Amino acid sequence: MGNDIETLQGILQNDPSNFQARRELSILLLNNGFNEEAEGNLRYLVKYFPEDAELYYNLGIVYEKLKDFQKAKDSYQKAVELSPQEDFLYNLGDVLVELNEWKDAIPVFKKVLETDPNDGNCYFNLGICYMNTDEKNLALDAFQKAVSINPKDIYAYFYMANIYQNDGLTNFAAENYYKILEISPDYSWAYFNLASIAYKNGNIDEAKDYLKKTIEHNSFDMEAYKLLTKISLKEGSIDEILEILHTALEKDGNGDLYYCLARVYKFVGDLEEYYENLKNALKNPYTLTFEHDIVKQEYESAKEKLGKNEEIEPEHEVEEYSELSEENSDEEERGEYTEEENEPENEEDDSFGDDEEYGDFSEEEEYGKIPEESEDEFEDESEDDWEADSTEDDLIEEDETEE
Repeated sequence: MGNDIETLQGILQNDPSNFQARRELSILLLNNGFNEEAEGNLRYLVKYFPEDAELYYNLGIVYEKLKDFQKAKDSYQKAVELSPQEDFLYNLGDVLVELNEWKDAIPVFKKVLETDPNDGNCYFNLGICYMNTDEKNLALDAFQKAVSINPKDIYAYFYMANIYQNDGLTNFAAENYYKILEISPDYSWAYFNLASIAYKNGNIDEAKDYLKKTIEHNSFDMEAYKLLTKISLKEGSIDEILEILHTALEKDGNGDLYYCLARVYKFVGDLEEYYENLKNALKNPYTLTFEHDIVKQEYESAKEKLGKNEEIEPEHEVEEYSELSEENSDEEERGEYTEEENEPENEEDDSFGDDEEYGDFSEEEEYGKIPEESEDEFEDESEDDWEADSTEDDLIEEDETEE
């Protein structure tokens, strides 16, 4: 293939006006990942053939690969204006979804279905658009059509389940999660959401079993560890959760895992281990999703108690986070379609004083995951956030030096 590209480039060096060679070269460059070079050749051709829909379509593909979705949209729209072919329309709809232009995407996908009523992917995309325009019944219809065409479309089942779960129809939600697991038995998110349903319904043993299944299939699912820690503390299954968290930390020095471990040791009254794990949590700021200021406040309080040779009493109840952490938690979106969290009543904790704040172990919190949840939690962190985290880590290092 490389020789073909070089051959065509040689032809164009001798004859830049050989449009057929340039067209073939553009496609070869596009198919082999040379997107910028393909863009240059296609733009050259468009100047001479402004009515050629294929050129605009291929240019749209180039811009999609370059993640320039606005230019991709413009190119596909031009292609559709010149020739409303199914492929052109479908790609235009996809780009509108990327741009979150849901209402504009709906008629485009409907147009595709006029020529191909058995396009399951098109129904799935329609469902996504309807979900984002708060038309849940239409979304359910679209997802149902998607799975009737493709019974193995686990994402369509997942979004149907999510709609039902958010509406409190947990039996229908669970039914769809079971279907997902029939198709893909190792799909950890389905286990997690079944755990959240069981937990909400008070089926604690069932919730624990599903959470362990979640971790078995995805040992990096921090939300599963958080909920399992909370349940274990309520049940008093201390040895079990300690083993689970320590095993997980052998694979990944994660800030959230250290904080969960700290809360377990706080619960049993082990001040030294509580302090050490808070310190480790703060040393891993990029994987700590609990409110950093609150964890830092706990750390400073534990350090002060250690300095005074004080002890902490074992607890009898799981602490809930207070007003400060509620406000911060409400601002954080776990997923695009997750229900808003209910605010719990505050509970006082005498062991560290009335002013202490705690991380997010809320009683009434809704748990659930959706397929579009970001895998990289820190991808969008600003430069300032990173600098702030680095400063916090420096403070801990200074504390260690003093000790």
